Amino acid sequence: MSDTSKPKRYRMVSKFYREKYGEKVYKLPVALPLTCPNRDGSAGVGGCVFCGEIGAGYENRPAWMTVQMQLDENIAHIAPKYKAYKYIPYYQNFSNTYLNLEDFRAYMEAGCIDSALGIAIATRPDCIAEEYLEILKDIQEKYNKDIYIELGLQSVNYHTLEKINRGHSMAEFIDAVLRIKRYGFNVTTHMILNLPWDTMEDTIEGAKILSALGVDQVKLHALYIVKNTLMAKWYQEGQFTLISAEEYADRVIAFLRHLDPNIVLQRLVGRAPEDNTLFTNWSMGWWRVQDLIDERMEALDAHQGDLCNYLNGRAVRKFL
Repeated sequence: MSDTSKPKRYRMVSKFYREKYGEKVYKLPVALPLTCPNRDGSAGVGGCVFCGEIGAGYENRPAWMTVQMQLDENIAHIAPKYKAYKYIPYYQNFSNTYLNLEDFRAYMEAGCIDSALGIAIATRPDCIAEEYLEILKDIQEKYNKDIYIELGLQSVNYHTLEKINRGHSMAEFIDAVLRIKRYGFNVTTHMILNLPWDTMEDTIEGAKILSALGVDQVKLHALYIVKNTLMAKWYQEGQFTLISAEEYADRVIAFLRHLDPNIVLQRLVGRAPEDNTLFTNWSMGWWRVQDLIDERMEALDAHQGDLCNYLNGRAVRKFL
């Protein structure tokens, strides 16, 4: 199990929540009855090659349940178990701004319960438009809730984005971040650091781009091979190989070292049920992968941002 007694060499979200809100805060997953534009033909068909039929969130309640029902059930489980009484409803599955404006407002307002400090909305870069941001600004002011928008990106390599059928390029991601930041909302970016077509150079470039754009939080995880996906077919056919856990740890460390030290990490490794996947975290517990990252980082005496020296005109600093 991960050693929580040692101070982390990177900035984790649990500490960020305590500093911002003064107490423990828990995210409550919410599933809505929706899809993605690269599943229904608007941006593509079939979805991302690694994404299963339920999208993200293996711990979600069924999408047919109302938002209030899902929140009530999650709170009943989490409050006594984790002693957490303040929450951030997290609209997690698929693209949660891929809705008509009326439904979008209704679903988002349903999450603004008294014990919620904010709402978090997972979506895609090509599903960010001013009209939706205006609704979120109105909700923020009306209910006094913080707005967290989580954008799936996964890779900054445009060849990889095409290979995994993301249905958007880096341009849409940059546009989405800039638009969201103008409203003052918190931006989280999801990244997979061991996609088979990416290199260590792509990993480092990803950290640099996210730092330059000023994203607020990053969520990392290793690639899952979900059953009955195109990625699973390629994996079973031997069309690619995956890097080792040690190599993944090295990529995470390189990413962190080049990442702005003010950016908050939601996680360094995720988890998925083994019965849904052909490959998950090298058949190790997620905490063992995180321990591996921590151990190697300590051996290097490395810290988040200790190589973040490339912004604000690096070449002219000798004149300043």
